[in-house]
Amino acid sequence: MSQPRRVLLLRHGRTEWNASGRFQGQQDSALDGIGRAQAAAAAVAVAPMQPDVLLTSDLSRALHTAAFVGDEAGLVPVAEPRLREIHLGRWEGLTRAEARAQFPEEYASWQAGIDARRGDGETYAEVGARAVACLTEALDSLGPGCLVAAVTHGGTARSAIGTLLALDPDTWWRLAPLGNCRWSLLSDMGRGWRLEEHNAGQPPEEETGDDAR
Repeated sequence: MSQPRRVLLLRHGRTEWNASGRFQGQQDSALDGIGRAQAAAAAVAVAPMQPDVLLTSDLSRALHTAAFVGDEAGLVPVAEPRLREIHLGRWEGLTRAEARAQFPEEYASWQAGIDARRGDGETYAEVGARAVACLTEALDSLGPGCLVAAVTHGGTARSAIGTLLALDPDTWWRLAPLGNCRWSLLSDMGRGWRLEEHNAGQPPEEETGDDAR
């Protein structure tokens, strides 16, 4: 029996906005010093898995993380806008306290695990659909036994996992958000996808676990 197709979802390293607790969404931001150290450590851990292709969100925090992985694994990262973080519209740049004060109903729905649109942005279901479409294209181009590695974001990773596992979007809150430079590994078992690893890896120093931040 051949090895199943697999997907590795790696969250980017820490940014200044992560450290200050602001929702990034699709705002662009670079890795800070800790984030670069996390990316270097994650690259050393991921390279021995021998991914066949390395996809990445085209936002700089993911691109910079993917560059470390690509150097270690001998792969050229392929930038893919469909792997961007969830678009949060007017929430982007806000702290939790600011979002709660300015958008109390949306904030309450989000805290309740409801997949509601925030700040006129996207829903998690929409994010999952675009991310999985991207991953499926790569998987289909490679064939059986392949490993597709994708550097992405907390909200996008959780959305992709929920979509691949065919879970209802309102239950995705049960999946703990990925810490910076931690990963999830999923396998296509033929009758559906299985979550093999979640929040794996041990990046150095501080990290943030909230999605979309």
